[in-house]
Amino acid sequence: MLTAIHPKLPMRDKAKTRDYYNQLGFGEVGNQDYEGYLMVQKDQIQIHFFEFKELDPKENYGQVYIRTDSIEEFYQSLLQKKISIHPNGHLATKPWGQMEFSLLDPDNNLLTFGQAVE
Repeated sequence: MLTAIHPKLPMRDKAKTRDYYNQLGFGEVGNQDYEGYLMVQKDQIQIHFFEFKELDPKENYGQVYIRTDSIEEFYQSLLQKKISIHPNGHLATKPWGQMEFSLLDPDNNLLTFGQAVE
């Protein structure tokens, strides 16, 4: 019955959010520009953003966990683009059987990417 999930995260500045996610390889979804709302997609992953100009990034706990089947390749591509990796989120194998790394977007939304360790 359920077919997909598209998390909605807060953003303060649509242009900055769009630019950041473009660097990660996400493209904007749709042909229409909605005021105060942004939708981006990479492969089958879609993330939506709603405008929250008063957001204090230090108090933002927005998080999303994204699974991948080529984590090392994706991680290296971000390093080559000089994308900042979360200080405590460099690529590592976790005790729960996932290889993971994390990023913080311009509004302090935590993006964790993971792949099952075989």
